Amino acid sequence: MTDAELKQRCRTHLPGHRALSPAELFAAMGEWCETHSVAHDVYGSDRLIQDFEQKVARLLGFEAAVFCITGTMTQATALRIACAERGSKLVALHPTSHILKHERGNHQLFDHFHALQIGDPHRPWTLDELQAIPDQLGAAALELPAREIGGQCPGWDELAAIKAYCRAQGIHLHMDGARLWEAAAAYGQSAGAIAAGFDSVYVSLYKGIAGMGGAMLAGSAAFVAKAAEWYRRQGGNVHQRTPYVVAAAMQFDERLAAMPDYFKRTQWLYEALRDFPLLTPNPAQPHANMLHIHLPVGRERALEIRSRIAEQHGVWLFNGANHAALPERSSVELYVGDNLLHLPDQRVREILTLWSGALAN
Repeated sequence: MTDAELKQRCRTHLPGHRALSPAELFAAMGEWCETHSVAHDVYGSDRLIQDFEQKVARLLGFEAAVFCITGTMTQATALRIACAERGSKLVALHPTSHILKHERGNHQLFDHFHALQIGDPHRPWTLDELQAIPDQLGAAALELPAREIGGQCPGWDELAAIKAYCRAQGIHLHMDGARLWEAAAAYGQSAGAIAAGFDSVYVSLYKGIAGMGGAMLAGSAAFVAKAAEWYRRQGGNVHQRTPYVVAAAMQFDERLAAMPDYFKRTQWLYEALRDFPLLTPNPAQPHANMLHIHLPVGRERALEIRSRIAEQHGVWLFNGANHAALPERSSVELYVGDNLLHLPDQRVREILTLWSGALAN
């Protein structure tokens, strides 16, 4: 049995939101389209899509926003344009940035820009580390929250100082805001307040929002227009974007409204984890409604425990597992969404007891 099949058979899931079947999702989308008189777009020329782009732009405090089919294309394009405008192809990126870890060298192979790594792999990069770079930068990218380090974010004052420095030095400051809405709840600030001072922001339409896919890039009207042209050049001018936008738009407001509840549930989970020392959260206190849990077993053993508990108890603990720096250690990611939000406290504690007991044996 594959992991996907085993996961589908489980009655209880800890991470994320409940996944709708294609039939359930398409039925909900069809009903929403009927209610809102949605017509198919043609290359993005439709009221629904253009209104949704403007809605995201207003939430983030920018002049404009544009849909793109993938975050990978969105970010590489944004940083390419930023570098061309600033006259330097150097971009400061954290070692765990999505571009460096998951995009197969696209920025380099397509000659978008040159990456300079900045910061410690286990912490967000700092103003001091940015100031220590002697080269003229075209751009610096900051992920809020940083997924690969457990959703960590810089402090609010540190973030403000980074914004001010980039503005003074003429460095284009770009936000990888794939999970920005999650960071907003944790900061206790609006998404627009966090985005203020950035020159461009990318947000995902499927991660915390739970849409089908796609992304938005927000910035000045001129910057967004350049990005749209580069999407066309790279094959991103999808004929009909309606399904992706509908899947996100129909639940967008509800998801954003739930983010504070997800974060409160994450805070509760941290308190519960105090009773389970074999399940060690990182960061020490939540920066978003996501975290890493470090385990005293190697990656293969962690996956074996996950599969056994899924088979025997119908509980899905986590998705993937990563090797840790020390031998016979691993870490897993936990995104706190609808699943954990709606599980009774006692049931969560029972699951943590089951998981911790398997780790101890």
